[in-house]
Amino acid sequence: MKISYWLRVIHRDLGFLVVGLALVYGLSGILLNHIGEKDPAFRTEERSVQLSPLLTQKELTTAWTVNKTLPPLKKIFPIDENHSRLMLEGGVGVYTVKTGQVDYETHSKRAFIYWINRLHYNKVKGWSPVADLFAVSLLVLAISGLVIVKGKKGLSGSGKWYLLAGLLIPIVYTFVSICV
Repeated sequence: MKISYWLRVIHRDLGFLVVGLALVYGLSGILLNHIGEKDPAFRTEERSVQLSPLLTQKELTTAWTVNKTLPPLKKIFPIDENHSRLMLEGGVGVYTVKTGQVDYETHSKRAFIYWINRLHYNKVKGWSPVADLFAVSLLVLAISGLVIVKGKKGLSGSGKWYLLAGLLIPIVYTFVSICV
């Protein structure tokens, strides 16, 4: 049998095999590219609570822990004479001494996004062989994809221009980034 037949078979079957991995890496890649200031793997909720003004650290601790709807308090640090930082379980807050207002935020995991990002970053024990298999699969798909299409749409036809554009995009971007 011809090598082109086997390349098509390998390209087809390997392509189906890695679709799930490509979806995980693609989705997490988009999320990680647009991370900005907030990690998409965590939900942040901002809240405020009014306590008495001019509380000492001990009084602040008591006032906070009495209210069972508030997240557990771990520690309090003075920021300056007008503010204290509250280290909370799953969050952080700031107590304004003069007004008694506490602005705080809590963070909770978005389980699915958290795990696909950990897979993307290769932070899950034992994932490296799978990540390597996926990377090698992408190389095989790229190389076999170059040669399985024949004729005017293949590498000897219009395909060469798409290949050239695909190679130039990272090269030009890198060059422009270095020069700017």
